Amino acid sequence: MSNYPIIVFEGIEGSGKTTLVNHVSKYLKKIKRDFVKFREPGGSKNSEKIRKIILDNKSDLNSIADLFLYFASRSENYQKIIKKNYNKKIILIDRFTDSTIAYQHYGMGINKNLIMNINNFIINKLKPNMTFINLVNKKNLKKRLKKRLKKNRYDNFTFDFYKKVQSGFIKISKKKRGYVIIDSNKELNENKKLIIKKIKKII
Repeated sequence: MSNYPIIVFEGIEGSGKTTLVNHVSKYLKKIKRDFVKFREPGGSKNSEKIRKIILDNKSDLNSIADLFLYFASRSENYQKIIKKNYNKKIILIDRFTDSTIAYQHYGMGINKNLIMNINNFIINKLKPNMTFINLVNKKNLKKRLKKRLKKNRYDNFTFDFYKKVQSGFIKISKKKRGYVIIDSNKELNENKKLIIKKIKKII
């Protein structure tokens, strides 16, 4: 395995993945390892512009338009961030290809093979070295979303939708190497320790 792995953090809204991504980035700074971090949607300059369209509460995008905006954002990130840093720096990604399958296929019902084929075309069949799937229960999801001062379009789906998406993440992770399930309902410090322990083994 490369000393510069690609590490992805996945999960629905309120699952704590961004908090954990930031914790890992602080750890890598502390041990003086080169890394790059980006989020999806978002990341590169153009991808951040696309993010604003996708997450705008006033957007009334249909599910197919939504999907292809994600692909456009990912293509920019692959060409301008991932290819540039692959095997040169550790790459941390806050949501990646599994999110597209979980949200757009399991959540919105778009054909899975279509999504996977376009994903593979865009990122040249690139595979993350480790993926953390962050899970959250209904009680904590509601509580965490309620605390958000500014909500975007993806913070306003029904719980049934989030439930389908989270079940999708679990299905994606089953019987596959490189996936780690994180129960974000547990104490944050416990999960921080677990993640760092796992990351130490691959860097």
